[in-house]
This record gives sequence, C-alpha cells and structure tokens, in this order.
Amino acid sequence: QVQLVESGGGLVQAGGSLRLSCAASGSIFSPYAMAWYRQAPGKRRELVASITSAGGTNYADSVKGRFTISRDNAKKTVYLQMNSLIPEDTAVYYCKASLMGRDSWGQGTQVTVSS
Repeated sequence: QVQLVESGGGLVQAGGSLRLSCAASGSIFSPYAMAWYRQAPGKRRELVASITSAGGTNYADSVKGRFTISRDNAKKTVYLQMNSLIPEDTAVYYCKASLMGRDSWGQGTQVTVSS
C-alpha cells in the first residue's frame, strides 16, 4: 500500500497561486490513478481533479481553467497547480491514490485564501 505526503499549502491572497505536491512511497507509482480532494469546514469532501495512469485528467467545474493536475512518475509525485485562487478554494486538500479498488489517502495540507 502506498503512503502519501502532501505539501505546498499555505496562506495566499485572492488571485494568487500555489502548487501542491503529493509524494508517494513504495516500489511502484505509475499504475496508480491519482486525485486531489478538498474539504472545507462543515462541508463534504469533494473531488477537485484526477489523473489516470495514462495521464488523462478530469476537473471539478469549479476549478476548470484555474487548476492543473500533473504527475511525474520518476519522482513518484503528483502536483496540483492552483491559479487565480478565490476564498471559496479555502480547504484542506487531500491526495488519493487508487489501484485495483484500493484507496490510500494522505494527511492533507491546508490552503487558505484571503479576500
């Protein structure tokens, strides 16, 4: 089972940018489908973006055109580039790895966007 560690969160003003990273441990990474989720206070966890093992991507409507998910299999890392941030993007962001019906989650990284 892969272990995931997120980093890159922080406090940013509206209109700013952040890049989140999710580093995976373990002997394999490339077959995993990877995704970023977020959970704001009092709200359900929601899918932000996902990327398949082949590099296909999918985005929530709320972040399309602003966020970009990518992966570097050699570094066993998935990224989330977040541009034009708005206060509604404030949440804890989680990384998830999926393979053969099994999911692994990271501990999350806080992103706070001030107005």
